[in-house]
Amino acid sequence: MSSDTDSLHRFIFEHSRVRGELVRLETAWQAVLERQDYPQAVKQPLGEALVSVLLLTATLKLEGSLILQAQGDGPIRTLVAQATHQGTVRGLARWEAPGEASGEAPGEDAIPAGDLRALFGNGQLVLTIDAKQRDRYQGIVPLEGASIGAALEGYFASSEQLPSRFWLAVNDQRAAGMMLQRLPGESDDQDDWNRAVILADTVQPQELLRQTAPELLRRLFHEEDIRLFEPEPVAFRCHCSRARVADNLRALGREEVDAIIAERGLIKVTCEFCNRDYRFDAVDARGLFTGVVNASAPSAQH
Repeated sequence: MSSDTDSLHRFIFEHSRVRGELVRLETAWQAVLERQDYPQAVKQPLGEALVSVLLLTATLKLEGSLILQAQGDGPIRTLVAQATHQGTVRGLARWEAPGEASGEAPGEDAIPAGDLRALFGNGQLVLTIDAKQRDRYQGIVPLEGASIGAALEGYFASSEQLPSRFWLAVNDQRAAGMMLQRLPGESDDQDDWNRAVILADTVQPQELLRQTAPELLRRLFHEEDIRLFEPEPVAFRCHCSRARVADNLRALGREEVDAIIAERGLIKVTCEFCNRDYRFDAVDARGLFTGVVNASAPSAQH
């Protein structure tokens, strides 16, 4: 049984321009699943996205967050995963099973498994970097391939010219993944990169999900000179707050907020990521525009 779940491991191939990361989620993955009853076909790309965004954030060396969003006109309409430089991650998916729009109750397998086109239809993959040290950056490519990992490989090949490979695995208990990247440089290390990818291609999903990082790297690259760094913890964490919700309500304008209060008696906002409810009554609503906001008012957790 693995002992290094909910952690990120960085490693490098000594004397070459190849680096890698390993991530395995258990408690964080369960925290995401507890907040929504996802069909099996939705769990797979959602778990892949959570792992992938952590792997990518580990390469940025920036203070901020990276957001991966897949959206389309298929059964899965939107999938979002966000990770920060502090090792926190959150995510969600929105879907509509066939027949659901007409009021039929969807079954467990209402969305059939398939490649990204079967799940998302005509879609796009959006990567957004929101960091303190640089302007907000966004890259968009068509959502194509057998998996989120394949779509990201296409993104890096077309948009970043940075060869990258992903190996991802998801089940009901864990989500895990490994990434290799070939760093830019003048040295001719194509053979080093090809060899690393060929060896990594022998990895099995159960190995990603169950083996510790030292065990897995030893099995895959026992003839290579690998330096494995100390693991970094990762965890599910939502960044919503009453103050942020108040800012969003202010942006609606006083007239709109007053109209909602008049109609419903209170405003209830539910965070899509963690299902936390934030409630604003008439007094709270007035305070939004007079500078008196009760930031410590209780919220209901569901």
